Amino acid sequence: MEFAAEPSMQLQVLKALCSGQRKKASDLLLDFGSRTQSLTADDFLHIFKFCARSPDPVFVMEIWRFMELKGVRMNDTCSSLMMQALCKGGYLEEAFDIMDFLGGSQCLYPVLPLYNSLLGSCSKMQSLILANKCLDLMEKKMVGKSEVTYTELLKLAVLLKDLPAAHLVWQEYVKNYSMSIIALRRFIWSFTRLGDLESACKTLQQMVSLAVRGNISIAKTVYGKLYSTRMDIPVPSNKGLGLTISDFKEIKKLDSCMSAELDGLNGEEHSLLVKALRWSFNDIIHGCANQKNYILARKLILQMENLGLQPSCHSYNGIIKAVASHGSLGDAIEVLKKMQQKNLKPNDSTLATLSITCSKTQQLDLAEAFLNQISECLYPHPYNALLASCNELNQPERAVQVFAKMKQKKVLPNIRTCELLFSLFGVVNAPYEDSNILSQVDAAKRINAIEKYMATNGIQHSHLSIKNIVRALGEEGMIREMIQYLHVAENLFIYRNPSLGTHIYNTVLHYLVKAKESDLAIAIFKKMKLCGCDPDSETYNIMINCCTILKSYRSACLLISTMIRKGFCPVICTYTAIIKILLEDENFDEALNLLKQVILDGIQPDILLYNTVLKQACYKGRIDVIELIVEGMRREKVPPDPRTCGYVFSAYVDSGFHNTAIEALQVLSLRMMSEDGNLLGEKKKIVNEFILSEDLASESRILKLFEDSEDEFAVGLLNLRWCAIAGFPICESADQSLWARRLEGKRL
Repeated sequence: MEFAAEPSMQLQVLKALCSGQRKKASDLLLDFGSRTQSLTADDFLHIFKFCARSPDPVFVMEIWRFMELKGVRMNDTCSSLMMQALCKGGYLEEAFDIMDFLGGSQCLYPVLPLYNSLLGSCSKMQSLILANKCLDLMEKKMVGKSEVTYTELLKLAVLLKDLPAAHLVWQEYVKNYSMSIIALRRFIWSFTRLGDLESACKTLQQMVSLAVRGNISIAKTVYGKLYSTRMDIPVPSNKGLGLTISDFKEIKKLDSCMSAELDGLNGEEHSLLVKALRWSFNDIIHGCANQKNYILARKLILQMENLGLQPSCHSYNGIIKAVASHGSLGDAIEVLKKMQQKNLKPNDSTLATLSITCSKTQQLDLAEAFLNQISECLYPHPYNALLASCNELNQPERAVQVFAKMKQKKVLPNIRTCELLFSLFGVVNAPYEDSNILSQVDAAKRINAIEKYMATNGIQHSHLSIKNIVRALGEEGMIREMIQYLHVAENLFIYRNPSLGTHIYNTVLHYLVKAKESDLAIAIFKKMKLCGCDPDSETYNIMINCCTILKSYRSACLLISTMIRKGFCPVICTYTAIIKILLEDENFDEALNLLKQVILDGIQPDILLYNTVLKQACYKGRIDVIELIVEGMRREKVPPDPRTCGYVFSAYVDSGFHNTAIEALQVLSLRMMSEDGNLLGEKKKIVNEFILSEDLASESRILKLFEDSEDEFAVGLLNLRWCAIAGFPICESADQSLWARRLEGKRL
């Protein structure tokens, strides 16, 4: 390294800076002033270079003040390095002041590249205010604008997501310059990033047209970056976006004859042009994926092929994402096969997209297969999507394997991962199983393990993760622990943002009512309102259900009144709770009148409401009510379920009407298996095969229907088979039953 006057002193300053001895460097700098010979800017050149590279804006300001003090004139090289240090270090205000000062001095006049460098720093900081200040300063100093200026303004528009600003840059650019391949490439990139695919496609057609005419002017740096070789001399363009192709849907007008013209270029030009064109096509294709515009993406691929531009791996990755985002998994797989036929391998991002799409369509085997092909997964999104599907389909065993692979590949989780883990593994018992001490201990261990995993990865709870924990604890009947986590949610989220509390409070209230903790539920409900959380329809329905525990018809009516005043209409579960309270008080007449009013109001009763009445009528031996409800269910086309069959059968048996009990059981079983109680075709064949079969394995085959979620049909078969085994004649249609015909005359 060669230095100017006294190189050893400059070298000492550099060594001090490199070793972090700032004070020593400042002291050495002062030693320059003790020299007898004059100093020049070159005496500080290498220090400026170090400060620009580091960057070290503080020390570069110290050098500049020292030079001003000693009367050392700044040259263009040093001033450029100083501006680089200030801009890179974020000292833009100081950079503006120095530029303004230098512009007013007689010794040095800042040139346009310095202003462009300053403008570029404003873009990186995404500061429109500073960028406008820079432009004002440029106008004040009358330095003009170059292509680099417009490039920096375009970058700023993209960073600020300001599409109108990008169009303004375009309009001003075409007033001063004719288009080049590189300039068009920048505008295509910008319009695509800003979501304006129409402008991007029109600009792309100008780029193709320019390429066909042989107006290339492209070269590359030693680092492989493309740049324009034409002189930066303003020459106005006579075309704008509106003067090219009137509609981007007409892309296909440029046909395959262009391929030969592109092939006629020399090797270097052709290679660089193909690269620039392919990049621009790929930009728009990936933009189509973001906007779910599968049709445009396909048209662009076809145009690439017509131009002789073979779609690259990146091109196919883009169209696969576009197809997948449109929800067409089959088409995405076809594109993948075409890609593989050309020996092109999908990248990890594409495989992740395919895996996520498969997870959303609940094709878990395929989703897992794509996930296993990913070599490096930087984000947990595909794993989260698969875990979410496992959660929806109640497949915790598969979820364990997915999570194990995620940890094996060292994929860092996010809060969504943890929310799903709590939902998947917080509840130990399967649905319809009661909790016990062992399951509660296991649930606590699981929740604790997931929270430790969160802490290890620096993840804080979200309101949804807390809600999932609360739900898990509620399912296990761990009321005390559930309330503790409610307090955690209150301190973390609810007190600061009450709108987040309604769902968590509803979850807590639901499990308190389920556990018959009515007093605690009332206390939590009051606290909820004091916290500023607005109860919703679900809240009121839960509390009305709580009134069934208290057997307080008056309280339930008050809640309904408040509910209506708040703008919430009562729903079927609201009336079910009210009717349940009336039935507990043996007020069957009022309960039936309310049920009749519900139907007249156009509210469709559900099986839970009907079973609520049947259950109490069965306990009280009210055969008249039983028959009214069964006929009402038929009229409203509400199919019975196994509980319906049980209540009706037991009521007749308890009253001594055994034959009627068997007949009613058969009719209800037939209605449970078919909407109108008439078995036809394949169902009739299955019934005859299983009911009358003497094969010991028949019942085992019936039980397999439960595995296929055909619970009602399987229960109906077992009921009919039991009736046949007991020696009773089997009714093939509900319409043949004298009991069913007798009930047709009954009305609420």
